[in-house]
Amino acid sequence: MIRKILIANRGEIAARIIRTCKNMGIETVAVYSEADQKAPFVSMADESFLLGPPRVQDSYLNIAKIISIAKKAGVDAIHPGYGFLSENSEFVEKCEQAGIRFIGPSAGVMEKMGSKIAARKAMEEAGVPVVPGTNGAVRSSDEAIEMAREIGYPIMLKASAGGGGIGMQVVNSDEELTKAFESNSKRARTFFGDGAMFMEKKLVHARHIEIQLLADNHGNVIHLFERECSIQRRNQKVVEEAPSPFISDKTRVKMGNTAVKAAKALGYTSAGTIEFLVDEQENFYFLEMNTRIQVEHPVTEEITGLDIVEQQILVAAGKELSISQKDVKMDGHAIEVRIYAEDPETFFPSPGHISAFELPKGKNIRNEVAVTENDDVTPYYDPMIGKLIVKGSDRYEAIALLKEALLTYKVEGIKTNIPMLKKVADHEQFKMGNTTTAFVETFYLPITKTN
Repeated sequence: MIRKILIANRGEIAARIIRTCKNMGIETVAVYSEADQKAPFVSMADESFLLGPPRVQDSYLNIAKIISIAKKAGVDAIHPGYGFLSENSEFVEKCEQAGIRFIGPSAGVMEKMGSKIAARKAMEEAGVPVVPGTNGAVRSSDEAIEMAREIGYPIMLKASAGGGGIGMQVVNSDEELTKAFESNSKRARTFFGDGAMFMEKKLVHARHIEIQLLADNHGNVIHLFERECSIQRRNQKVVEEAPSPFISDKTRVKMGNTAVKAAKALGYTSAGTIEFLVDEQENFYFLEMNTRIQVEHPVTEEITGLDIVEQQILVAAGKELSISQKDVKMDGHAIEVRIYAEDPETFFPSPGHISAFELPKGKNIRNEVAVTENDDVTPYYDPMIGKLIVKGSDRYEAIALLKEALLTYKVEGIKTNIPMLKKVADHEQFKMGNTTTAFVETFYLPITKTN
């Protein structure tokens, strides 16, 4: 039984987890940095504890301090949210050693999936198709060039560890690769402590489509359909929707079954997501596995009626999944847009003081936010300040509601990407469902250059 949970995170996801815990009658403990002491999630929790200075190394990545607070507060479990320590196998082990349940998969599975190279090998062994690429770490630019010529340009250079687009770059020639390899390897070492790189063939006109999974400790695994996450900037998602407007029912079933098979082969438990790249012929290839809840999980919740955080908690408590695959039904269409404190043309972060903040309201409009009016957006963390989720009976209705909601979303004092999101929602190619990973470069950026 889980009676008390510490949320080892901040912002909107901390508030989101606290909300579900309250609905389940579970006490909550928030931890926060000095920069977040006035943040909404801190007062939402039953108890809250200061972690330390604003820098993540001194606060949200401080494993020893988080475990110490968890013991002091007498919690049964820790929910890591996404980012920070959510995919850190050492953190999982430290929780276990302290007798505290980690709400997520085992350290072993997490470690295997945390390395993109190891993950590729594991997926190949499970019979999941992977994008052509290197099978091991690439340690030098000379070695990278030799392998890139075999794979064929363009290629996607990636850091083996980490995510969020860090250490990732499209490369079109030997000269570009030489420059990109050193800079991205150095960046990966800085952010993840591991500069190992690998390469995959860059699929042209591809879509980024992921399958949401739930798995318990009794061998039951189900999928909750797919999410389309192709509209990205700096290799980071901005618009997500469920279901995908592109794939057929036949491909949907095949992708879901493939993801379930992979999770069973891994012995995976908890909520997780397998991400695929899908080409124009609907051939799909393994991209990576996220061993945590995703930022975009609300769109899946909206079309299935399931609370994914609640399911994570129940699995961590040892419960069997209460639903089987045949029980999972799809209802309507949902779209999520991420609201960032950033320049809508350059995508550079725009920290500062929020002088006015008003959210859109109405039926089938959902807001997940990290800030309120008169809050300060600091430069210490990811600039996402909220998520707007809408649901319609179909995609056309969802897009209409999204456009309406964005018109009444008010943030003053800082720049946000809301102007960008309005243009995307109003773009004919978006309305037609032509949302490949090249959408921003092909359809949005040319607009900003002509204005």
